[in-house]
Amino acid sequence: MQENSNRITQLFNIQYPIIQAGMIWHSGWKLASAVSNCGGLGLIGSASMYPDILRENIQKCKKATDKPFGVNVALLYPNLEEIINIILEEGVKIVFTSAGSPKAYTETLKKEGIKVAHVVSSTKFAVKCEDAGVDAIVAEGFEAGGHNGRDETTTFCLIPNVRKHISKPLIAAGGIALGSQIKAAMILGADGVQIGSRFAATVEASAHDNWKKKITELEEGDTHLTLKELAPVRMVKNKFFNELEDIYNTGRNKESLIASLGRARAKKGMFEGDMEEGELEIGQVSALIDEVLPVETVFNNLLKEFEEVKMPQW
Repeated sequence: MQENSNRITQLFNIQYPIIQAGMIWHSGWKLASAVSNCGGLGLIGSASMYPDILRENIQKCKKATDKPFGVNVALLYPNLEEIINIILEEGVKIVFTSAGSPKAYTETLKKEGIKVAHVVSSTKFAVKCEDAGVDAIVAEGFEAGGHNGRDETTTFCLIPNVRKHISKPLIAAGGIALGSQIKAAMILGADGVQIGSRFAATVEASAHDNWKKKITELEEGDTHLTLKELAPVRMVKNKFFNELEDIYNTGRNKESLIASLGRARAKKGMFEGDMEEGELEIGQVSALIDEVLPVETVFNNLLKEFEEVKMPQW
């Protein structure tokens, strides 16, 4: 993989077109700075942080790396204006937005010289992102963990279709944890990749060790996309997941789903380590992850695997 050779590396002034997803309860300053120090782009996940905690993480990340890093802002969460103001006050230069309209803050951020990328799950919304003036588009297939698209379009189908309809730099996400998958995404038309699940199972991720260990034990079929009535999310099948299924089986009561989710389930699972009662968000690609590793090792493996993949001959 050549350094500074494509539109993503040039846009964000990074060595390699590898972005670490801004995952709730995982992506604090330690993870973001470690990825940036390896030549990728680390993102702080603001969605699980109170505004003062976000400011603290940004300031610590500045001290831990002199390389570019960014903040992911999920637009469906509260305190948005305060979060945006902190980003501006702290001089963050890169913002990835998700779970909302790309028009919401793109103009505000770009006026301050900030590079903006937005995450989508369909070609239709990718086109809307381009119209909104974002600098790059992240197209995420439904293999991905956490909040997801309603259309259930896979990355393999989504990337070439989005590429056909937009001219902006394109970042592939969902189902990517190996260097070979990075190469496949780029062959399909992506300029770079965003990786979540593989970086969730790293030493530097801020999630609980119980959860990191659980990720390495997951097999094919252990995750499922659910909660379409609220906001689709891919999670591990556990006791909490089975409770949700029981609610579905008794009539898909939306109010009951909201009540069940309203007990800080994601924090309980991924941050506090309750593997039965917590909401455990991870992608299908977790079946390929069998070890918790330092970020540097993960990054070196990705680069090595990418280079080793040879195109087959007819």
